[in-house]
Formats: sequence, structure tokens, C-alpha cells
Amino acid sequence: MPGIVYVVDDDASYRTAIKRLLEKTGYRVVTYASAQQLLDQRPDENSPGCILLDVRMRGLSGPDLQSRLIEFGSTLPIVFLTGYMDITVTVKAIKAGADNFFIKPVRSDELLRAIEKALARHETALALKGELETLRARLSTLTPRQRQVFEIIVRGKTNKHAARELGSTERTIKAHRQVIMEKMNVQSLAQLVTIAERLGVLAQVSGPLNDETGAG
Repeated sequence: MPGIVYVVDDDASYRTAIKRLLEKTGYRVVTYASAQQLLDQRPDENSPGCILLDVRMRGLSGPDLQSRLIEFGSTLPIVFLTGYMDITVTVKAIKAGADNFFIKPVRSDELLRAIEKALARHETALALKGELETLRARLSTLTPRQRQVFEIIVRGKTNKHAARELGSTERTIKAHRQVIMEKMNVQSLAQLVTIAERLGVLAQVSGPLNDETGAG
């Protein structure tokens, strides 16, 4: 699986050895001598990647970097490496979302499997992110009135109910509904409801909507 592995370790010889192993396997590799260096030269998160991160380093530690990246909203999976087992640190890192945790020296096949899994997870996350961005873009094309109709019908309300709630007619609501289906590129109400759930629209809508835009 193609992908970029970002190696963060203050041991130059270890960085070199890991880089050779990963490049031999077919991965692109970017190395950093410190956690701060990665923060200063943030990875591109629009391509599948993962971080291979040492726990104990001069300056910011691996867990410190993990916390910073979480604050920045990073989605890059992290595989931790450490020369010293510390249960507290391990549990904290895993709870914070680390993909895996290895004690040096780690077997090459185990490390490569962990990296492959991490890259696959990030690739899936990127695909889902792309799908959501597409759905949000489609939703943004709805007019204010169409958005009102959308938010009513995805709650399971009928055209008659929507017409009454918006002070419109069933015929007008039906026309809006057809345009909404076309703009959102769906064939059924069930698909429209699924989109509303994925975008969090259903969670945002509660109670009757107020009509401030007039009929039709």
C-alpha cells in the first residue's frame, strides 16, 4: 500500500535504519530528529500517512507531540516506539488514539504490519472526509427555502405537514422536494435521511421550524 511514513526519533542511527527498511518496502519516508521539528514542518494530511513516533526524546516527548497533534485536529495515525516499557504512558497513549505501541527492538514484520494497518485506517478516514465534503458542498447549493423543506422531510414529515408548517402548498413543497433530491443526487427519501444523519442535520433540528422567508 502506498503511503508516507513520518519517522520521529532523536536517535540518528535508528532513524536511518528505519528509513532504509521502509523505503525498501516501498514507502515514502520523511524523518524528524525531534517532535518540535515535525510541528515546525507539519506533514501533508491529504495523502495516506502515519507517524512512527519515539516516546522518550529531548524536548517534547512522543506523548506530548500526540497531544499537540490532537489539538490541531490531526488525523494521522500514530505508532509508538519505546526502549522502556511504561504502562502508564502506554495506556494513556492508546486511550488518546495511538494505533499501536512497540518496545524496541521490534520485529520488522510486526512493525510493517502495524504501519500497513495505520495507513489503511488513514486512507479510509480521508475517503470519508472527501465524501462528507462533497455532501456539504451539495447541501450548500440549497436555497434557504429548500433547506427548510429538507430539514422537515428528513424528520419523516409529509408534504402536507411541510406545507402547513411553512405556510405553503403541497404542490410547491413537492416541487421543492424534487429539486432537493436532484441537488443532493439521491433517488429516495431514505438516502436523503442518511445524508442528513451523516452531516448532523437531524441533531441540529429540534422542534418546528419558523417560516421567515415567505411561501414558495
